[in-house]
Amino acid sequence: MAVETIGAAELLARVPLLADLDPGELERIAQVAIPRSFPKGARVFHEGDTSDACYVVREGEVRVTREHSDGRAIALATLGPGELVGELAMLDGEVRSASVEALTDVELLAVSAADMRGLLERNADITTKLVVKLAERLRETNERISRQSFQTVPSRVAGVLSQLVNEQSAELGRDGVTIRMNQVDLAQLAGTSRESVSRFLAVLERAGVVRVGRGRVTVLEPPRLRAYIF
Repeated sequence: MAVETIGAAELLARVPLLADLDPGELERIAQVAIPRSFPKGARVFHEGDTSDACYVVREGEVRVTREHSDGRAIALATLGPGELVGELAMLDGEVRSASVEALTDVELLAVSAADMRGLLERNADITTKLVVKLAERLRETNERISRQSFQTVPSRVAGVLSQLVNEQSAELGRDGVTIRMNQVDLAQLAGTSRESVSRFLAVLERAGVVRVGRGRVTVLEPPRLRAYIF
């Protein structure tokens, strides 16, 4: 248990929101934090669930989504190690405003909302950091909604592909950049249907911009994506 607690405290110290806490405070949080594991594709929590805890990503990646009544989903964010998930539970205790799904096998650290609210009450600096972080995420969400409202579907899909390429720019080789993601996930990121993504990828493939495979898209000529973004 001691090794797990030390590991948890070290992880919490890497969370920007908690970075300024003294070791004793971090240790107290670590002692009540609960390790949780989820396999790839599992839901950490669903939109509408009771929000009784927030999570810190220890290993792997999760995706935050909002769902429409017709079954479509829009991806709001992808979060990795050291990032906080479900932080609204710290503020209002209301039901979850979004769903979180494991993109890979993930290891999380769960901290009760009550414990985190007590932490906020004792540390004004952390409360300020949380407000700034929530404002950043709100701004990113507003920008994403704006793109999805005013851009065409091809423009949105091309924009998502370009963003994913930029995130993997170090992997650019002679054969381009391979994005390991299926068309359903691309559709979520672009706020559209899988069928619309499939049709546009076919256009890009005929133009020699991409090569589509099972569960992946290889962008052969990343700069040419800009011609489709407007």
